[in-house]
Amino acid sequence: MKYSGWPDAGELVVGKIDEIEDFGVFVDLEEYEDKRGLIHISEVASGWIKNVRDHVREGQIVVCKVLDVDEGHEQIDLSLKDVNDHQRSDKIQDWKNEQKADNWMELAFGEDLEDEQYTSIANALLAEHGSLYDGFKQAAIHGEEAIGTTDLTDEEVATIVDTARENVSVPYVNVTGYVDLENPDPSGVDGVREALKAAGGNGGVPEEVELDVTYVGAPEYRIKVRAPNYKTAESALEASADRAIAAIEERGGSGEYHRERRIDDE
Repeated sequence: MKYSGWPDAGELVVGKIDEIEDFGVFVDLEEYEDKRGLIHISEVASGWIKNVRDHVREGQIVVCKVLDVDEGHEQIDLSLKDVNDHQRSDKIQDWKNEQKADNWMELAFGEDLEDEQYTSIANALLAEHGSLYDGFKQAAIHGEEAIGTTDLTDEEVATIVDTARENVSVPYVNVTGYVDLENPDPSGVDGVREALKAAGGNGGVPEEVELDVTYVGAPEYRIKVRAPNYKTAESALEASADRAIAAIEERGGSGEYHRERRIDDE
């Protein structure tokens, strides 16, 4: 995604060195449409510079600090020396992440995605999460609730979530479901207790999965799962509910699994 506007003074930008002159370096800005900046020789490196080419090369990707922007003269003054190693590393990573997100947009909506729709979707994710990449990342972790409050259509939200869960690597995901357990059998509370033990896996849950079953309000129980990815989490959640239902039915009771919490009308 490339921005159509201008960078702000003080902003860090990613650029590719296009031309090297004795007085400085011209840089094409990778994040902005048709924008080019100049690094004066005094801003290339600290100290006296004999030959600019000793410090930079054509085609090199660099991170620069924007010193000044003159939109009237279409001039952007940049500094290379004012960016430290930590800033450079973080900015390059952010830029690479946005490139990934740009590719995910194409995977989600196709190569023929109209610019207007792209902008609308991108702006919604930017407004909600600060970047296109973080929008997809949150969609992978939290699903539709991460972007359901935006102005995106239900179809667009579902497409983003599906694409995110197929492509985004996240450290973990949390999913929640509910199971209703009722037991009119004489085993009563003991039967429910055994069903909850079964839901918890009786010690047989895989190491990478954290599973927690808690009481919400009769006859409802909450199942929370934390896992390395969405597929594993959903599978563990459904298996937990299935175990609880099977255990309660063995005792003459009944069980029902659902994803949303049910609130009785008062």
